[in-house]
Amino acid sequence: MSALGTGISAQLEKTDLTDFAGILDNIQSLGAETIEIPLYDMDVVVGGRIRPERLKLLTDACNGRDVTYTVHGPLATNFLDQSFRIPRHMEVLKASLDASAEIGAVHYVMHTGLIPMQLSEGIEAAYERQREQLAIAGDYARDRGVILCVENLFGGYEGKVHTATPARLARELAEIDHSHVLATLDFSHAYLHCNFLGLHFLTEVEQFAPYAKHLHMHDSFGRQDDTWMFTDGERTAYGHGDLHLPVGWGNIPWDDIFTRCSFPDETVLNIELKKRYWYEAHNVIATTKNYASRVRSYERAAA
Repeated sequence: MSALGTGISAQLEKTDLTDFAGILDNIQSLGAETIEIPLYDMDVVVGGRIRPERLKLLTDACNGRDVTYTVHGPLATNFLDQSFRIPRHMEVLKASLDASAEIGAVHYVMHTGLIPMQLSEGIEAAYERQREQLAIAGDYARDRGVILCVENLFGGYEGKVHTATPARLARELAEIDHSHVLATLDFSHAYLHCNFLGLHFLTEVEQFAPYAKHLHMHDSFGRQDDTWMFTDGERTAYGHGDLHLPVGWGNIPWDDIFTRCSFPDETVLNIELKKRYWYEAHNVIATTKNYASRVRSYERAAA
């Protein structure tokens, strides 16, 4: 078995973090082996710099537990962005990596870039920027004992935004070829993106899987969120959008994924469950542990 562990993303209740230790206690009681810390929403990094008193609250809550931590950094980090904003993205990323190292996180989840749809020359120039910046960030992460796990996204349903397909992101990571720049495979994001573009989902994730040191486990139906809805409950009823459903509630072909795909050694399976479905957390952890037991290792040296 090549999985490092199965866990779930923590969700904040009090923004002053006074109850965060109790939240971690509850997650551990559910049988989680790993916990993903939502650093992007904790005010630990403010204006590109760490607030020491906030970091201490976080480290005090995290220390002394028999659990492996991963971190999800700010979602806005975007190395496909225009050049003048790249230094700000890097500043926030480095501060977030410093904070992640303080709690002993093994993985840092960051998003791949998004860019307005444009001529191919502009898109390819943006990918060159992203490769350069990810290589720099990989060195910084390596020095702190953290692996960057670049997450695949989906581009929306109006055809105005470009982001890498899973297969394209795999090619980008292969070109960067850095020991500490790997991937987060978000299955629902891939399902939505592939269905919108008319790509074969299993073929795309099979190409991406050998880089996916980190897996985001949540379900959906891969359907456009292109109809007005009043509540999240209606979106659930229609099966529209990135729902973050319990694994097994949507129609992502989980059995086929874990039959066909091979992953890096010591992959983390992290559940991203919408708060409204938290009552299913114990069952989802048990289901995900079953898939973790089926994870097959990719032998990169033999490829």
